[in-house]
Amino acid sequence: MVHNFYQQRGGEDIAFHAEKALLESNGHQVPVYIRQNDEIKRYGPVEKASLPFRTVWAWDSSKQMRKLVDTEKPDVVHFHNTFPLVSPSAYSACREANIPVVQSLDNPRLMCPAATLFREGSICEECVGKIAPWPGVLHACYRKSRVQTGVVAAMLTVHRYLKTWEKLVDTYLVATDFYHQKFVDAGLPPEKIAVKPHFIAPDPGPTQEAQSYALFAGRLSPEKGVLTLLNAWERLKAIPLKIRGEGDLLRDVQERASDRNYHIEMVPRLSRQDLTHLFQRARFLVWPSEGYYETFGLVAVEAFACGIPVIASRVGVMEEIVRDRVTGLHFKAGDPNDLAEKVEWAWTHPREMETMGREARSEYEVKYTAERNYELLMGVYRRALRGK
Repeated sequence: MVHNFYQQRGGEDIAFHAEKALLESNGHQVPVYIRQNDEIKRYGPVEKASLPFRTVWAWDSSKQMRKLVDTEKPDVVHFHNTFPLVSPSAYSACREANIPVVQSLDNPRLMCPAATLFREGSICEECVGKIAPWPGVLHACYRKSRVQTGVVAAMLTVHRYLKTWEKLVDTYLVATDFYHQKFVDAGLPPEKIAVKPHFIAPDPGPTQEAQSYALFAGRLSPEKGVLTLLNAWERLKAIPLKIRGEGDLLRDVQERASDRNYHIEMVPRLSRQDLTHLFQRARFLVWPSEGYYETFGLVAVEAFACGIPVIASRVGVMEEIVRDRVTGLHFKAGDPNDLAEKVEWAWTHPREMETMGREARSEYEVKYTAERNYELLMGVYRRALRGK
């Protein structure tokens, strides 16, 4: 397995660790090739100057991968994130050794330089389907820098021209049907894309705790709907809300939490066990991402595993994962008034929400257990091996 870790731990890092542990628990040997973005902080002037070129073709990663493949002789190489230090050059080492490549698409970077499909507060697909994603450069979509966006765009353009994505990857993994279609629209061969959701393990079991608050857990940034959440709570001051997360809007959330007119509590970073208890004591989870195409909703599935219903934006993956009036409620994305109405209804209809919580738990048992995920993952690997 191959992964380039981010500086701030995110869902892709969690998915990598979870799949590695899943395979090892089923008796597989899983050697890994890992790069860390923290490495960049230690770079000298020459290394920093070479970073744009290495993002397109990381010669050091390619050499190290070739040595690892020769030593370990794996049946399959499963890539997660390759940006920026692994780069698509690592595929070539696998091709030379005739080893099938599986690539998880845990974000939309192959069709969007910013890897968000989000710009200036709304959905943006201007770069989807373009060989050279020049609109992203024009709008400085990656880190608000035309130079840095240009580096990402160059990587995408070069490898589209070389047909790297078509020739050197045997199977792609996406977590939802929604993203399967998005990547087909972006030009990936549909026959190479398999759908496999993420999973929650170990199984926390349905909650037996007293449930006494609404919960938000996620990155504190505009595309995650944090401002919509705070604006909705202008009407919901009496309803307790716990927020667990970090990000650009941390100060805004802290200011609101310090106002005694609101029942908002910031929750510090927790252990795995304490985070599970945080979910189990919630009446429902609020998942307000707006105009932002989440690739998956691990936070929603975590709630499902605990038997907790979810109030989610009616857009993209959120609409696919949460079934309205079955496993939770939908509200209009970006509309704090609609969100407030749904939260008020959920808070005052505990019996109906308990029923949705049981349905959410059933959804987890059918789709999102480790056992089910292992079956799907091995099916993907067998498919890649047959292709070779």
